[in-house]
Amino acid sequence: MGLFKIWKDHVTQYSNRYKEVQNADGTITHEAVEGEVIQEGTPQNAKNFNDLEERILASGEVANLAFLKVTMAESRIAGLTGEIVEATLTNSKEYPFNNSKKTLALKTPRGNLDYTVFVEASTEDAGGIGEIKITDKQLNGFKIEYTGAAKTVSVKCTVQGGYA
Repeated sequence: MGLFKIWKDHVTQYSNRYKEVQNADGTITHEAVEGEVIQEGTPQNAKNFNDLEERILASGEVANLAFLKVTMAESRIAGLTGEIVEATLTNSKEYPFNNSKKTLALKTPRGNLDYTVFVEASTEDAGGIGEIKITDKQLNGFKIEYTGAAKTVSVKCTVQGGYA
């Protein structure tokens, strides 16, 4: 199968010219009187039509494969771009105790737990933030906490990956 087939019209000196031939059974047959053939046309036969069908099918398969690849690329891009989740964590206990653990939901559920959470944290409180911990990862969210003595900590979490 080549890249494509060039279809040609059958061009003759006389188009749509016929002569009537009387048949023995009383019927008439119309026979084409083409005159000189100027251009031989592409035969309209099963071989050429089946070739056309195969090309249409192959084109559809290529288009489906391209669609799958684009969908996968979009998923990878979404995973790289990341989703941003912002929250305020609060601690009502005295240091060294801390009850700041909070569950943060993801707008877009992940296909697996292989996602990364990058955290930017800030506070204006004395005592500091300490360590940020991400735990209990789920497809639709995770838990976050800090270990320091600050009463309030603002977090900006960028979640990347986790798409199937």
